[in-house]
Amino acid sequence: MLGYIWQCFYSSCLRFWLKWFLRLVTGRCELQRICARCKAGALRTAQIEHSLKSSKSKVLRAALSLKENDLDEHLAQIIQEKRVKEQKDPTFKANLRQCLLQINGYSELFEAVEELRKQVFDSENKEHENMLLKLWDLLMPSVKLESRITKQWGNIGFQGDDPKTDFRGMGMLGLTNLLFFSENHTDVARQVLSHASHPRLGYSYAIVGINLTEMAYSLMKSDALKPHFYNTVSGKPQMKHFHHFYCYLAYEFDKFWLEEEPESIMEFNRYREKFHDKVKGQLQMPEVTLIMTVDQEK
Repeated sequence: MLGYIWQCFYSSCLRFWLKWFLRLVTGRCELQRICARCKAGALRTAQIEHSLKSSKSKVLRAALSLKENDLDEHLAQIIQEKRVKEQKDPTFKANLRQCLLQINGYSELFEAVEELRKQVFDSENKEHENMLLKLWDLLMPSVKLESRITKQWGNIGFQGDDPKTDFRGMGMLGLTNLLFFSENHTDVARQVLSHASHPRLGYSYAIVGINLTEMAYSLMKSDALKPHFYNTVSGKPQMKHFHHFYCYLAYEFDKFWLEEEPESIMEFNRYREKFHDKVKGQLQMPEVTLIMTVDQEK
């Protein structure tokens, strides 16, 4: 209760006077002070984002929902609103622009991810079918697929004779992730598939992969991925950056599963949550960068 009262008092009254006092002493607005004391990355961008959200100025709050084409014009409005003297702070404009690109780019990227997730796999769509067949060819180059609907799909971890039923939850996002991993890290993907085929520690490669797509999607939806993207992408994040994070999850989960040595696949949910908690813990670190790094086999 006391914490709630303090928060209300700080946000409605004390914060305003504290900002006024610091502006008087330093000659800089809060946005300038953040850019000056924080290096580029999650710490700076997250504080800029919080400052904009907390502002009573419509101009500043509107900066959180910009399209890239409107960014420079709005940046000029912010500089005018906050009475920033650019000649005295020549790096401020570029630093704030970078933060706004990251903040708004994250929102736009999630919209694109959501759109791809909602796109249903269509067996009548040649592009969808070609992506699925390419996945097989990349993972099983020496084995010919007997037919489109076959039990062979189980060899790469699908549940039934027709993989399209396994994409219902994550739609085309699940297939796109699986294919991106196989196309861009073919040797690693085949190595992970071989681990998934282990007689004792094996798991359903494709099904687990789709499950990891859901993990990546949920982390992004909850904004937990912001520190990672703010630290690894200096400007506007693209879909490829989401796919690269998926590759990190696919590779690291395989290592985690083998190290934990579960008694059976029936324990998957428990170990999945344990891995999820591990990743979430890493994402809470200010300088986190979750990039796939392949271990060199000795």
